[in-house]
Amino acid sequence: MATEIEFSFAALNGSARRHIRVFQIHQFLDRFAMGLTVAVVALALTDRGMDLFQISLLFGVYSLTTMAMELPFGGLADSIGRKPVFLTAVVASLTSLALFLSTSNFHVLALSFALIGFGRALRSGTLDAWFVETFKAAAPNVDVQPALAKVQWANAVGLAIGATVGGLLPDIFGSVASSLGFSIYDVSYAASFGVMLGVLGFTMLAIVEEPRPKNVNALRQGFADVPLVIKDANLLALKHPALSILLAALAFFLMATNPVEVIWPTRAKPMLDEGYANTVIGVVTATYFFSIALGASLSPRISRIFKRRHAMTLAATFACLAGVQIALALQGNIIGFVTAFILYSVVLGVSETPASSILHRCVEDRQRSTMLSLRSLIQQLGAALGLVLAGAIAEIYSTPVAWIVGAVFLVIAVILSLVLVKRLAP
Repeated sequence: MATEIEFSFAALNGSARRHIRVFQIHQFLDRFAMGLTVAVVALALTDRGMDLFQISLLFGVYSLTTMAMELPFGGLADSIGRKPVFLTAVVASLTSLALFLSTSNFHVLALSFALIGFGRALRSGTLDAWFVETFKAAAPNVDVQPALAKVQWANAVGLAIGATVGGLLPDIFGSVASSLGFSIYDVSYAASFGVMLGVLGFTMLAIVEEPRPKNVNALRQGFADVPLVIKDANLLALKHPALSILLAALAFFLMATNPVEVIWPTRAKPMLDEGYANTVIGVVTATYFFSIALGASLSPRISRIFKRRHAMTLAATFACLAGVQIALALQGNIIGFVTAFILYSVVLGVSETPASSILHRCVEDRQRSTMLSLRSLIQQLGAALGLVLAGAIAEIYSTPVAWIVGAVFLVIAVILSLVLVKRLAP
């Protein structure tokens, strides 16, 4: 394998620089559209008469659909092309938003959430793979991790700004929506629909992929090849020690961190005055995404400290997360909690691109989308297991105890990452 050249944006040719900028804009728009509904989804469902049990069932429909579809459609993207699969994901998202805006019926809402999961599965491992492959062609042997960090930064900023705007829109235009017979939260969903239409147009015009055969037989063969592609990807993960260790480390990482990301508002809200608690939670949610973006932008600098040994960067990041997660669990006042949570979010942002760089180094183009989907599936399984375990511990003991126990999984991830350092050593 050729030695990777250290990344320098200024030294890249015009094609590579344009490629990064185009994908940054694309990811910002896509995540901005998603972020518009993040801050209000639970409130919108409550406003539609859903109780907490029904809300949990709807999110369960989303998770089950995503996990069931991850690998098949990652394999399809490798077979028939990344751009058409992503465009189908956008159409699924638009359909989901339209259904949500049109109903208060639980069963129709369940279909809407299933389509969200379907769109998530279609998105996973599609244009990310396209970005890496096209970048490698435009800038051979250049370290891709800083380029991924730039995209991750745009991704997180899009979510952060989207969440902020999505929380403000109901307050600004809610009275207009109510006068027309809609929920005040429908304003955010309508805005998301409009931005998603923009994503559809931008993808069609700005994302350029070498066309693949589009006749019916080729499409049928693409679906027929999916099981073989999935089989090959799983065999690659099993036979490639570095990939197996990386995926295991990421599963333990999500087992520890997902419970913090999901249930932190229930820990923070009792520390706040009831009169402004929801406003503060909304602001901290946006700060969370901005902090992840900051961490992503810092990732290349931290990687240079470890001489671009991405596994060592990952081990150090997981070790920091374990310490900060314990510190977060021990906070008893809102100032200390928010300070620790911001630091935690920054370190989360740092962790993304080293793992992605290792994975992309280990796989070939023909399996890249499928492997990204396999990674997403394993991470979601780890996240689900961690959430169930943390919920049980929090119910018996407390949320801080659950988070401290979760830090043990991060220690396991550190150990696995150190093993990975040896595996990847020249």
